[in-house]
Amino acid sequence: MPKHIPLRQCLGCREMKSKAELVRVVRSPEGAVSLDLRGKAPGRGAYVCRNADCLKKALRSKAVGRSLGVEIPPEIYDSLAAQMEGANGTDT
Repeated sequence: MPKHIPLRQCLGCREMKSKAELVRVVRSPEGAVSLDLRGKAPGRGAYVCRNADCLKKALRSKAVGRSLGVEIPPEIYDSLAAQMEGANGTDT
């Protein structure tokens, strides 16, 4: 019997992919928004593909803010984009 693979929808491209292929954007219980590269941080999560284009598309359409239930300021957007590009340089 094959092992169950959890699927999540990318907020940028709207494709269903396995959790391992996606990066989690998390709103902590304190209200801080950040990338959760391990996928284990506590809080409300939303998923995007591991490329900056999907993150930009999701942020532009405000899908991340809607999913997390919080208004995301522009400086947080810039921080998330920088973290994503930095993670892509080290993550393969």
